[in-house]
Amino acid sequence: MNKTILHLDLDTFYVSVERLIDSRLMYKPLLVGGTSDRGVVAACSYETRGFGVHSGMPMKMARELCPEAVVIRGNAGTYSKHSDIVTEIIKEQVPLFEKSSIDEFYADLTGMDRFFGSYRYASELRQRIIRETGLPISFGLSGNKVVSKVATNEAKPNNQLKIDYGLEKPFLAPLSIKKIPMVGDKTYQTLRNLGLRQVRTIQEMPMEVMQRVLGANGAVIWKRANGMDNTPVIPFCERKSISTERTFDKDTIDVAKLRGILIAMTENLAYQLRRGEKLTACIMVKIRYSDFNTYSKQLHIPYTSADHILIPKILELFKTLYNRRLLVRLVGIRFSHLVSGNYQINLFDDTEEILALYNAMDTIRKRYGDKSVIRASGMGARTIGRMHNPFNGMPPVVLAHRKQ
Repeated sequence: MNKTILHLDLDTFYVSVERLIDSRLMYKPLLVGGTSDRGVVAACSYETRGFGVHSGMPMKMARELCPEAVVIRGNAGTYSKHSDIVTEIIKEQVPLFEKSSIDEFYADLTGMDRFFGSYRYASELRQRIIRETGLPISFGLSGNKVVSKVATNEAKPNNQLKIDYGLEKPFLAPLSIKKIPMVGDKTYQTLRNLGLRQVRTIQEMPMEVMQRVLGANGAVIWKRANGMDNTPVIPFCERKSISTERTFDKDTIDVAKLRGILIAMTENLAYQLRRGEKLTACIMVKIRYSDFNTYSKQLHIPYTSADHILIPKILELFKTLYNRRLLVRLVGIRFSHLVSGNYQINLFDDTEEILALYNAMDTIRKRYGDKSVIRASGMGARTIGRMHNPFNGMPPVVLAHRKQ
């Protein structure tokens, strides 16, 4: 049986939510993100794109390109709430779906044509989301995730597009190579230097040529250009979590030591999230005292994977939970309500320097191990973590801890 995969994407999600809250922003050029000159654009309305503005751009540059734009700092908690409303509608209607980010979903509608019609079903689902949330949403429908995602982008804004079986290659052929998922700026420039402009040219090339140019990624890009993708829809599970804990050889009441260990734990788990392209919306701290009584406290937060957001929240939970009169035997942290997504959705307080710092730290960790870069405040907990440190006794790079 041929697969039928639906891709849903909330159009300019942050912008749409702001306009839902304040209708005066309709049809005005709008920028959402860090409001200072050093901030970053998290989202921009279609009205700003004709000026060359795009998400991820420094806010200062965006303002210079489009001086008349309204700039809003945004509220990640508000966006998470609206995302949850859409998620609940999809969960009610679709038995198998994947939440790939705060504003993006995949659904497996395979077999639906025999009973109802997958395109009709997807259309009615989209109309229900629009009707009940007031948010514009687009979808693409095809036999796999890659073609459906490209179809959604072609359908935007606030529209829908179905690619029938056997028409994947003709649909992709005239498009820019930059529209292939996985082709970023660097790969795009490499391919443009080879004279490649349209997907059609890649389709006509042997896969081996792409492999010689781009290595293993070349084969993946070639398959995607030809409309080939077997990636399954990963069932959405709100209760998926990652956690870590530390049992002390000797019970302690040293607050500085406890805080340092919690910071190190949080930093390590946050890196695990980013490495796995995950975000958390619920954090928990656990304490076990010397009398073996165990207590925990959790907090729901906007989706994030950023150290500088998670660490203060964890320490805040610890402060409200900790009884200073008792010795501590164990501390632990858990991140739950995980969804797929990249760190870039958490840009409201960020600067270019912070984003570059995370990228640099994670690059070092991927190469040398997850304890190769640590905060100075977490030096006392270097044994925490899942990855082996290949430095063989060499000291890690230490970042002096400072308040954000």
